[in-house]
Amino acid sequence: MGQFTVLIIVFLIFAFVLQVDFIFYIVYICLGIFAWGRWMTPRILRSVETTRAFNDHAFWGEKVPVTITLRNTSRIGLPWLQVRESVAVNLMIQQSASQVLTLRGRETLSLIYSVQARRRGYYKIGPMQLKTSDLFGLFPEQNKELQADYLTIYPHIIPLNKLGLPSRLPFGTIGSKQRLFEDPARPMGVRDYRSGDSLRQINWKASAHTRTMMVRTNEPAISLETAVLLNLHLGDYIWPDTHRTSEWAIELAASLAAHLVQERQSIGLITNGIDPLADSEPSFDENSGRLLRRFAKSIEHSTGRPPEIPPRPGRSHLMKILEQLARIEADNSIPFATWAPSACSHLTWGVTILVITPRGDEATCHTLHHLVRTGYNPILIVTEPDADFGKVRDRARRLGFIASHITEQKDLDQWQRPLPIQL
Repeated sequence: MGQFTVLIIVFLIFAFVLQVDFIFYIVYICLGIFAWGRWMTPRILRSVETTRAFNDHAFWGEKVPVTITLRNTSRIGLPWLQVRESVAVNLMIQQSASQVLTLRGRETLSLIYSVQARRRGYYKIGPMQLKTSDLFGLFPEQNKELQADYLTIYPHIIPLNKLGLPSRLPFGTIGSKQRLFEDPARPMGVRDYRSGDSLRQINWKASAHTRTMMVRTNEPAISLETAVLLNLHLGDYIWPDTHRTSEWAIELAASLAAHLVQERQSIGLITNGIDPLADSEPSFDENSGRLLRRFAKSIEHSTGRPPEIPPRPGRSHLMKILEQLARIEADNSIPFATWAPSACSHLTWGVTILVITPRGDEATCHTLHHLVRTGYNPILIVTEPDADFGKVRDRARRLGFIASHITEQKDLDQWQRPLPIQL
């Protein structure tokens, strides 16, 4: 602006010295531009309305279109407008989210770009910076910011086949080969009367037709009320790649929950991990845009424990579980052997507990044996490689529960469906 003022003064001196009307005309034009720019530039962004619209929840692998709408409510156009959108690197932008454009009076423009959900988490989309000034750059640039929005990416869900999990609950919707319980709502046929059969089970029409006492038979079924007990205490992980192992445990928990909800069963989630969003001072990584957890130095200083999700059926309940699994992180929380008994104390008798933990050491097995004696049905799922897992399986059998070794996706081949799961 200082150079422009000097230029006007020089032209004005020449105009008075030479008495040339054309030079006076140039001076008047420059003064008009200066006065207009000085008045208009500070107000130029007040008339620009900005909005950002996108689906704030996405499944792993989905492409999420983001629409930015710019609307100029004034009759006066903007000669240039720089739009700079901040987006996480991990989201893999398909198109550039930053542009320089012209916005005419009363004009509305839409900028569309896509992000791709490649990793579970809670991400920041934005903030968006708007920058403009007068056409000649005489005055300082004006800035406006559109606050950030947030995107939740659910964990990767692996399609599963029938799990074949045992249950201690007598009635339900899953057919079973266990002949101990029969569901009266699932008639299967008739058979000859045997000593000890209840009179309520007699099929009188069939008995009259065959002139022999016949008894109704029902298909056996179980009710698989299940809770996923997810161990994310860093001290229980000994494998060098702790991050990969803990991420696999979360992915496995999400896949089991999705399968059981699809089978119309109740599912809950209990974890000793940390929800960074519940922290008193959550922070985002500058490069990835992902919500991060600042690790606590001790258990006493560890905050952000997520609430327990009790077993419930239904897709909306599954979304609640997946949202928590999207944000959860491994941390220096309570060790599994100390935490598990009290964490399960509120569950009802006979509930199947899918215990997802990195190791099947002796302390872990004795903790699950305590759950067996309490009346629960724990199933141990170990996620870290273990060359001596046969010993863990034998120990689990002696203590009254089942143990499985699932360290990667190929270990789930016997559970996978031919078609993708529909949530």
